[in-house]
Amino acid sequence: GDPKIYYTFWKNVDDKCKVTIKASDLMSYFADFDEGGVFYQLPEFSEAVHQVHRVVGNAVTEGRYIIGGTGSSQLFSVALRALASTCYEEALEEEKSEIFKWQGDANTFDEEGPYIEVVTTPNNPDGRLREPVVKKEGGMVICDLAYYWPQYTPITAPADYDVMLFTLSKATGHAGSRVGWAIVKDKEIAMRMIKLMLLVTIGTCHEGQLRAAKILEFVANSYEHLANGKLSKGNPEVIEQPLEKFFEFSHRMLAERWTRLRAAIKRCGAFNLPEYFPQYCKFMNKTSHPNPAYAWMELKTGEDAEKLMNELKIRARAGPKFGVSSKYIRVSMLESDDTFNQFLDRLSTLE
Repeated sequence: GDPKIYYTFWKNVDDKCKVTIKASDLMSYFADFDEGGVFYQLPEFSEAVHQVHRVVGNAVTEGRYIIGGTGSSQLFSVALRALASTCYEEALEEEKSEIFKWQGDANTFDEEGPYIEVVTTPNNPDGRLREPVVKKEGGMVICDLAYYWPQYTPITAPADYDVMLFTLSKATGHAGSRVGWAIVKDKEIAMRMIKLMLLVTIGTCHEGQLRAAKILEFVANSYEHLANGKLSKGNPEVIEQPLEKFFEFSHRMLAERWTRLRAAIKRCGAFNLPEYFPQYCKFMNKTSHPNPAYAWMELKTGEDAEKLMNELKIRARAGPKFGVSSKYIRVSMLESDDTFNQFLDRLSTLE
């Protein structure tokens, strides 16, 4: 899922998103404390996260705690531990402890007592929207919302869960910065997560936060500018923006790729693809069609799809990695134009 698809957009606005860091900048572990008390977090990063979610409308951030991390993978691990335990003495002891146990598919979970349900929506690998299914007393929800952005799926309502995870890599394509963030509802859980971040990595990279803040602010400002504490459209002080804004560009690129892939799949006749249905997107103010980040392909013969892809020299992730039959395969829709074109060319050899 290396998001090189967005390179062209960002190349065209290079000069508008530059970040200059002097040798004497950002030397301390500590940043100016933001409202959440995250000692290592730059206030401008927290503000940019709040702003972009207000503009897009894909997550509730008002009254929530923003916690930055090294991608969402680190935050997922930290959130699990924070939800499953109330205190930690040392990071080493934490890693040795067994404070939670994997129970498998939430649809088959039928036990009493505390639990943590993990929901990925849109789902990876098939791109479908998901909701919690257990809904029992004593449960908490971690929601991975990496792909809940308007280029991938219509934004139907702001997400509002106990812990919500986002990552810059899938939001804007800046995977190399290794920046993610959690939006946390409960103060105690947030403080546990911050303590764990201190024990594990003493916070996260300030340079990455600064770049993420610049990118997120640029995207948000292209739609609405925050003036005097209120959102106002068309503010003349906003810096010049590209004619095609980021989410329009990314949605168009993915839609075009899905159209081309469906045509190629139809011609070769070897695979099935899921069907997705349009919904009204509150961000785009129109009916929009989902364009998932991955193609979830089913080999019609029921044979090993990964084996066939290897023969075609196409790198993909096999169904068993997702707990399903080997007749399924996941292929990224986010690679560079050249790689995607080669993918379609190699599929065409099956015609």
